Amino acid sequence: MTPSNAPVDPKNLEQLQGWVGRTESRNDEIRAAPMRALAATLDRDDAQTGDGSVLHPLWHWLFFLPIDAHSKIGPDGHPRRGDFLPPIPLPRRMWAGSRITWENGNPLRVGNTIRRDSRILSVDHKSGRAGDLVFVAVQHDIHNATGLALSETQNIVYRDAARSGDPVSTPMAAGIDAPWQREMTPDEVLLFRYSALTFNSHRIHFDRPYATDVEGYPGLVVHGPLLATLLLDLVYRNNPAAPIQTLDIRAVRPSFAGQPIRMNGRPATDEHAASLWAQDHQDNLTMRAEVQFA
Repeated sequence: MTPSNAPVDPKNLEQLQGWVGRTESRNDEIRAAPMRALAATLDRDDAQTGDGSVLHPLWHWLFFLPIDAHSKIGPDGHPRRGDFLPPIPLPRRMWAGSRITWENGNPLRVGNTIRRDSRILSVDHKSGRAGDLVFVAVQHDIHNATGLALSETQNIVYRDAARSGDPVSTPMAAGIDAPWQREMTPDEVLLFRYSALTFNSHRIHFDRPYATDVEGYPGLVVHGPLLATLLLDLVYRNNPAAPIQTLDIRAVRPSFAGQPIRMNGRPATDEHAASLWAQDHQDNLTMRAEVQFA
């Protein structure tokens, strides 16, 4: 089936799955400037960003940015759908998690010319208590001149508009036994800087009236990838020499600007892995991850 650019019913899986297998490729260059900016944003004065330096885990999200013309931006701030991603009409879109594998024999480095090959793996519809949900899985393979450097399967979820009386999901209690911990309060400046670094114009991260009145959140939403980056930064602060082989990370519930969050980590007894999780100011689990070291 050849996909069209017309919006489709989220329940019409035959139409939605016409996008499965769609591909695109983008080229970029790993530059030091955005790495220095992210290091400053994370309060990392020890980050190596000189020519030839290895790119820190998850910092590949600084590249292959969605640079679309302003006229192609949708009402939520994202590029309009229907090109590479399917034109799902559900208004709320969130990153739900990723599984990433690094080829540690071929790290990405400052100065590398890189290519990202992307492919839509699946499009699935589910009905929940709060309405329709559509999950899109996208695989990204990033190559440098030597070959494959990392593979990421990214999951995106689309949701119905917020409605008065929508059921509230039951929170999960976060674990408290964590030898690695870091507490902070993400503010509007942190969210702005990360949005700028990733060219992310999703309005839930900077437009409070939109976030609260249109999407129904209690405040500005902390970027899921930012929270994931903070969790990996916790690993670096406690075990800087350990090369990361795989990361499996899942967003559980949103975190909001102005509310304290805590990043937690517990290394495995053999020190070849670690469990990571983030919790909000009410000790509810907001994100969890498993890391395998090389």
